[in-house]
Amino acid sequence: MSAARKAGAAGQGEPASGAVADDGERYARQLLIPGWGTSGQERLRRAKVVVVGVGGLGCPLSLYLAVAGVGELHLCDADRVALSNLNRQIHYTPADVGRPKAEAAAARLRAVNPSIAVHPHVVRVDAATLSSIAAGASLLVDCLDNFETRYVLNAYSVRHGVPLVHGGVWGLGGQLAFLRPPQTACLRCVFPEPPPPAPAFPVAGAGAGLVGVAQALLALRWLTGMGVEEAGRLIVLEGEPLAVQQIALRRVPDCPECGSVGASSR
Repeated sequence: MSAARKAGAAGQGEPASGAVADDGERYARQLLIPGWGTSGQERLRRAKVVVVGVGGLGCPLSLYLAVAGVGELHLCDADRVALSNLNRQIHYTPADVGRPKAEAAAARLRAVNPSIAVHPHVVRVDAATLSSIAAGASLLVDCLDNFETRYVLNAYSVRHGVPLVHGGVWGLGGQLAFLRPPQTACLRCVFPEPPPPAPAFPVAGAGAGLVGVAQALLALRWLTGMGVEEAGRLIVLEGEPLAVQQIALRRVPDCPECGSVGASSR
């Protein structure tokens, strides 16, 4: 990593000054993982990941991507920290209440790993904002609680060929999936219509953490080149009792989003 990059202004999303001079020691243990190594670490350094939603899922997900050395993280969230978030959104403290989540999370991640660039986006993601933020992205991550924005991410994934890691949480567990249409189903194949809106839903911090960390593992395996054997499957994580189930997902030929994409490859 160049000295110029390390000396960049943290307020602009560049790595902060005082970054570790030799990241070899920082990442030494993960470099020992078969299939990761120095080549995988270099892939991480060059990666750009867009995380949409920095709440119960986005906090643990972004933390583990940051400490692993993902070179460029974009955090998108229009909300501000509320006291009711603190049981599960581990980036934040009571002193952050009222602060934009994206900005508070970015400050936290820069402190954890000054060698990476973290860009906060205090925006409500729609097709226009995502098109600007996600240009050149290696991966999109859905850490959301609403399907309207999930469908925006899915549409971008389908049209631009950027893989999408989906996640959702409920109570003590949740679900996740690595989707890469047209090789796999897209999110609309699985959820063609959004469920009825709910004003509030039960969620424990440990349940959100379980799903967010699993999302991070899928993301890191993809970004390092290790591969994701679970691509195209819905992984259901139960917290009571602890259990894991995988459900194969099929592309829907007349899916309104991906039905006409990659028809020749089917």
